[in-house]
Amino acid sequence: MADDTQDIMVRAESITKNFQLYANQTEKLKSTFLGNQSETNFWALRGLTFEVAAGDVIGIVGTNGSGKSTLLNILSGVIPQTSGQLTLNGSIGVVAINEGLNWELTGRENIRLKQLMMGKTNKEITAAMPDIIEFSELGEFIDQPVKDYSNGMRAKLGFSIVTHNDPDILIVDEALSVGDSNFSQKALGKIREFIAEGKTIFFVSHDLQQVREFTNKVMWIQYGEMRSFGSTKTVSDQYEAFTNQLDEMGEEKRDTYVEAQKHNQQIFTLDQLQDQLRREGLTLEQAKRLTTVRSFEGFSAWSLYTTLLLILGLMALVVYLYLTKEQQI
Repeated sequence: MADDTQDIMVRAESITKNFQLYANQTEKLKSTFLGNQSETNFWALRGLTFEVAAGDVIGIVGTNGSGKSTLLNILSGVIPQTSGQLTLNGSIGVVAINEGLNWELTGRENIRLKQLMMGKTNKEITAAMPDIIEFSELGEFIDQPVKDYSNGMRAKLGFSIVTHNDPDILIVDEALSVGDSNFSQKALGKIREFIAEGKTIFFVSHDLQQVREFTNKVMWIQYGEMRSFGSTKTVSDQYEAFTNQLDEMGEEKRDTYVEAQKHNQQIFTLDQLQDQLRREGLTLEQAKRLTTVRSFEGFSAWSLYTTLLLILGLMALVVYLYLTKEQQI
């Protein structure tokens, strides 16, 4: 946990995320009205709790499918958590391949659109445009549709837009793993500037050396659980030892191990988390508050039916008023 004397920029309490796995749309519709079907659950996150202070640079590590991107999507507001409490103090900028870009628009049009969405005026955008374009190194391609860009070009554009907005909290998700090495070094230089300014940064990379170089803390997420969160050296060493152990396993043994972990993510329940929180000293009321479902999937069938009836009633009222008006004319 961060020092209590520091400003807390991000506080997460028992964050979970459940994805429902459906074979077809009929199953999805059925679950919407009949409630969650436990056999279709997959808990990508299972009770993550942490605090991040102003100036912290957090490396997030974990093998593929462990929940890193899911956590970043929750932090950036792309998707809601299923349960738990999340508090953010400051504006957020996300740098990820293809993040928030409209492929039908040109690079220049994307710059203007993204800046407008972030509250900038047209005058401010016009003034900043040359610097953003220059930093992106896209040259004449800036006026071409983004759908014609390579992944590296999109990453350059996205990084340039976000970093020129001066966010309080910066999320970098594997965006530096594509594109040419020269731009990667340039981008890392920009991140160094943010670090010097005391920005809060979440940094996801499969390059453990980069994580060791740029971060002061590391969060290791594995199969949706927080395995460790602490100093960069300590947690990086733990994670490296774990991956080496996986590499030393035979293919069959490794597949069996991974399958067992994925099964645990399917059978996980919020009741289990509530019991764990009680064992950690929380009151029943506190534990219930942190394990109350927040997402759409958790709505009761009664509330969904009621909402649907209200919508249908409003639609009928609109049609009735329209027909009445037509008759009067």
